[in-house]
Amino acid sequence: MSMPTGKQPEAGPFARAVSAEFRAVMAHKQVSGPQLAKASKISQSYLSRRLRNEVAFTANDIEAICKALKVSLFGVLQAAVKSMASNQMRRPEQ
Repeated sequence: MSMPTGKQPEAGPFARAVSAEFRAVMAHKQVSGPQLAKASKISQSYLSRRLRNEVAFTANDIEAICKALKVSLFGVLQAAVKSMASNQMRRPEQ
């Protein structure tokens, strides 16, 4: 799988919610970063930077990770959106 190169923007709120959902699934299924990297055919360093929210996942990354974790892409995205909505409701108006 081809990986983007060059300067990547920091992960935004949705990207952070997606990575949080992936971390939760990984913990639940007891899948390590190296195991997920191998199963998804994504380099370990590339994956870990995204799981740490340094850089956002691409749509291709999300598909590959969902397939490797054997989880629904729709379910992951839905959980991420729900998490974002919940976080926004807890924040005071600015």
